[in-house]
Amino acid sequence: MKVGIDLIHFATSDYFLGMDTFAQEKGIDVNKYYVGIGQEKMSIAPPDEDIVSLAAKAVEPILQAIDRNEITAVLFATETGIDQSKSAGVFLHKLLNLPSRCRMIELKHACYAGAAGLQMATAMVKANTKEKILVIAADIAKYDQNSSGEATQGCGAVGMLITENPRILEIEAGSGYFTDDVMDFWRPNHRNTALVDGKYSTKVYLNSLKQTWDHFTEQTGRVFDDIDYFCYHIPFTKMAEKAHQTLMRKVGSKLEKAHADAKTLPSQIYNRIVGNSYSASLFVGFISLLDNVKDQLDNKRVSFFSYGSGCVAEFFTGVIQPGYEKVLMTESHQQQIDEREELDYQTYVQFYYQTDYAQPNLTLEHFNKGAFRFSGIEDDKRQYSKQATNAE
Repeated sequence: MKVGIDLIHFATSDYFLGMDTFAQEKGIDVNKYYVGIGQEKMSIAPPDEDIVSLAAKAVEPILQAIDRNEITAVLFATETGIDQSKSAGVFLHKLLNLPSRCRMIELKHACYAGAAGLQMATAMVKANTKEKILVIAADIAKYDQNSSGEATQGCGAVGMLITENPRILEIEAGSGYFTDDVMDFWRPNHRNTALVDGKYSTKVYLNSLKQTWDHFTEQTGRVFDDIDYFCYHIPFTKMAEKAHQTLMRKVGSKLEKAHADAKTLPSQIYNRIVGNSYSASLFVGFISLLDNVKDQLDNKRVSFFSYGSGCVAEFFTGVIQPGYEKVLMTESHQQQIDEREELDYQTYVQFYYQTDYAQPNLTLEHFNKGAFRFSGIEDDKRQYSKQATNAE
């Protein structure tokens, strides 16, 4: 039985901050970002955009292509939680008019939760082929102003429909996984932004890759040369390059740089201009691969390395299905990216640092241009609305 990704769609915010603008404000050579971390732009969510509105924007095109009443479960992966008890998916359920006979759950482990959701959904469909499950990974990466992490912000959401006989990707059996209790990145309950030890986190990421690779090869018998393309979790684009170089050294690969780049660079294109989207970033990378490789990908094997700080990691593979290109939503992805509005530095600061969400009542100024909007808080209850767009 084949189970995997039948449809996939990505969404980001309507605004971005250029790393050139960021570098000028900080008095830093822009090549520290363009070359040093591999970032050119980062999508910036306005105050009236959150993980629910981003998720709705990502999922609605999928629902328009199917009968939404057939959805049996929503697994919502995020580390940008909006409530300590209520799942973000329940807010989304109403906004998207999903059926009442539908399970909702929120998943959390830093940036790993999206991969966890995908694996859980795959197992659920294998247990009952009637299941049609939405896996959503949505996050807004936000760090303290003037911190080392500020240059690695961004936002995005990916919606994936998991079914039997998928049209895009079959998830293969067997994976390698690894857990270790470390403090490389965390966000205490009293903080709105994360704390991070960047150099240590890079070290743990690369060790986790080596550990999961060893387990993956033991479990599956597959080797490096069995994989046609590689997707990595991308907190910043240069991290994917470091990861692939580390894996090549580990397996003793003698691939020339041009050949190695062809297997990895297509999955980095969108992240370079969107920035970090935490749990979504691995799957933004997969979409980038699908949208930007010009060669035919039928029956090609793709690997996925998911890393969640703290830490949990997993390495697994999937096979791209013949005819996949017929159901891609490439035009929507590229249109969203191209139509973003560039921010000046002060507007970026206003968007990210000058709204206090920790109050029982809040009316948010209208910046969000999309069909779904976080409109405010009434008596400690979050409010969402659906609005007409220029496209409609």
